[in-house]
Amino acid sequence: MLLPGPRWRPRFAKGQARMTFRSRREIVTFKHSFRIRGLDRLLPAGAYEVVTDEETIEGLSFEAFHRVATMIKVPVEGRRGLAMEMVPIGSVDLADAQRIDASASDG
Repeated sequence: MLLPGPRWRPRFAKGQARMTFRSRREIVTFKHSFRIRGLDRLLPAGAYEVVTDEETIEGLSFEAFHRVATMIKVPVEGRRGLAMEMVPIGSVDLADAQRIDASASDG
């Protein structure tokens, strides 16, 4: 059974400090076709899964994480059907694409 929310994956080797990673998943919806830096094609409007991997920042008196990767699940270019690929993207590039989509007219 899969539970919603972050997935925790402790990773450590014998004799090393323990490092904790987590993955956050969210659905981002675009009302219009859009471009995102790092992809050389126009993506269709729709809902896209975005995965953000984070790791703990060690040595603090409180729990804190920093982003190590952000990926978006997109249709494979030139293929019909359910073929999808995970593409690494910058969080700022994603935010820019969302801002442009929100400000685009529906007409």
